[in-house]
Amino acid sequence: MKRSSLPIDKVDIISGPVFVITMLAEARALKRRPVKREPGDLDDWSKEELADPRMPPDELVPVGYERRDTAASLAMLAGNVAVNLAYAGALGKANQFLFRHRVANIGKRRGSFLAAMVLWDFLYYWNHRWMHEKRIFWANHVTHHSSEHYNLSTALRQPWSGYLLAWVFAPMPLLGIPLKQTAKAGQLNLLYQYWIHTELIDRLSPPAEAVLNTPSHHRVHHGANPQYLDKNYAGILITWDKLFGTFEPEVRRVKYGLTKNIKTFNPIRIGYHEMADIARDVRKAKGWRNKWGYVWKHPGWKPED
Repeated sequence: MKRSSLPIDKVDIISGPVFVITMLAEARALKRRPVKREPGDLDDWSKEELADPRMPPDELVPVGYERRDTAASLAMLAGNVAVNLAYAGALGKANQFLFRHRVANIGKRRGSFLAAMVLWDFLYYWNHRWMHEKRIFWANHVTHHSSEHYNLSTALRQPWSGYLLAWVFAPMPLLGIPLKQTAKAGQLNLLYQYWIHTELIDRLSPPAEAVLNTPSHHRVHHGANPQYLDKNYAGILITWDKLFGTFEPEVRRVKYGLTKNIKTFNPIRIGYHEMADIARDVRKAKGWRNKWGYVWKHPGWKPED
């Protein structure tokens, strides 16, 4: 079957065993670390302690794995695959329609696949950023941030409402990038992001840290520290964050998770707790302006009164 109707290919099939092998290797390596952290060990730190950038960079001390947390992440991955398969046909038809009405033919030019990779990465930056800036989109993405651990299994903690932002990538077919190239660019971009969810790697060489999204940069993105909130949205190229003013280096030890953690391993609650909270806030809000705000304003927004 075509990838537009069934988004699974050989790379996806091979990825499964690779994920298992690398997670087992990472878990084993982390157990050998002489110093270990526990989730919540920074709960008593003040905002100043969590965010003070004047001190030298903290030593990287991993949190490691927790069986129930990893199981929840894998359950979220399974649900993500099921949901994606359910709407793949409709999404494929929409992309085919856009490709037939394209306004350019980038796919016919030399270096078209490189262009597809760069364009997807650029659109991913904005897709990711909007998921942090609009509460209805955050309700989808919060799933990925709900773990208080940071390891390769966290990369697989994927949301179940990705269709909310599928439109962000509409410029790909509109600019004449073939559907297969679009799908492959998205696949490789997400696979790249798998390996940066680790505490085994501290920092790469300065040239790599300057251009690429790395474990250090992405740990910042998963931080609930005040200075780390809504930073480092990059997929592959960290240059987008530096260009658009959302870059933050890793200095203070990262407090993983949410500003208010949900303390559950239940996949249903992980996937939909924010949707339920939005519905509750909208129901209780007075006036359509406030109801609208609870859906479309920044996460955490409340009426002035």
